[in-house]
Amino acid sequence: MSYCRQEGKDRIIFVTKEDHETPSNAELIAEDPDDPYEEQGLILPNGDINWNCPCLGGMASGPCGSQFKEAFSCFHYSKEEVKGSDCIDNFRNMQECMQKYPELYPQEEEKEGSSQAGSTSGSVSATATTAEGSSLAPDIDSTPSTSTPESTVSSDNTSPTDNQPAS
Repeated sequence: MSYCRQEGKDRIIFVTKEDHETPSNAELIAEDPDDPYEEQGLILPNGDINWNCPCLGGMASGPCGSQFKEAFSCFHYSKEEVKGSDCIDNFRNMQECMQKYPELYPQEEEKEGSSQAGSTSGSVSATATTAEGSSLAPDIDSTPSTSTPESTVSSDNTSPTDNQPAS
């Protein structure tokens, strides 16, 4: 016994084994190859840009959609030797627009910087003090040494740090 049930906006249809045993009489409609809303990739068969392509990640819509379309169109149709070199102003306009909406268009440096902020700051300061010669990084022997041209090369012609593990 099959039946339907409505839950909010969804319609749920329960079918029985007998319902599935009878062949379907549904007719499939042939797809229109020129349908601009059909998923056909970024470039349509006629060479136009498919602004509905999921590969654009919604960039063609939103507060900076028109600037994105202008910049991307300019690049796509560019005939310059260095493709897109004539589109710098369009990309600058798009970037300026995106900077007005950082919550919608986060910059890559912000993503990377926030995840690496703790680990990078420690290694930078350790490197800086090592370069001065006043101390060594924590995972290397911290015995103070005097640096003279003769003492920088050991008797076997290797640098004192050659035998140290990489950090």
